[in-house]
Amino acid sequence: MRGFLADLTRLVAEETAEAALLERGQALLAELVRHDDWLAEPYTLPSPVRYQQYLLYADPLERFSVVSFVWGPGQQTPIHNHTVWGLIGVLRGAELSQPFVRGADGRWRPQGPMHRLEPGAVEAVSPTIGDVHRVSNALADRPSVSIHVYGANIGAVHRSVFLEDGAEKPFISGYSNATLPNVWDRSREATATASQPQ
Repeated sequence: MRGFLADLTRLVAEETAEAALLERGQALLAELVRHDDWLAEPYTLPSPVRYQQYLLYADPLERFSVVSFVWGPGQQTPIHNHTVWGLIGVLRGAELSQPFVRGADGRWRPQGPMHRLEPGAVEAVSPTIGDVHRVSNALADRPSVSIHVYGANIGAVHRSVFLEDGAEKPFISGYSNATLPNVWDRSREATATASQPQ
């Protein structure tokens, strides 16, 4: 995770073109979610009430944030937007993502087929390439966990939920956790290095 954050910080500092940022960011996130041995358990816990969005890291300049989404069996989002670029990588389980588009009559309709995202898969969203979708846990018997990266402090972004008839409801998502994971604790690595023979 530390390496991913360092690489992502460099990327948002040097890349201003969204297409290139998304392409390079997808590769970074794909490498992160290829391994399922780093996310601490408190940020993988589902709730029986609704899906959980745990903040893992927010860039000090709020250029990006990293969250874990945890879906209980059968849970799904409403149709919603992001207003900023985003990357979604599945860590465990599986997710279904259905893009939506607003028709001439103002109603929201599915746009193309639903995408099934398996572990290691990464998908991008943005107002430029398509920003409105509904996401659900593809599994009926266990939770699914995905890692999302957004081009802002997503928990504080003014966004919208949409009804299929076109009605819009503003919302700010916030976060499910009150504490952050300590990604900077290097004590295990330092102890392991110190105990090796010189």
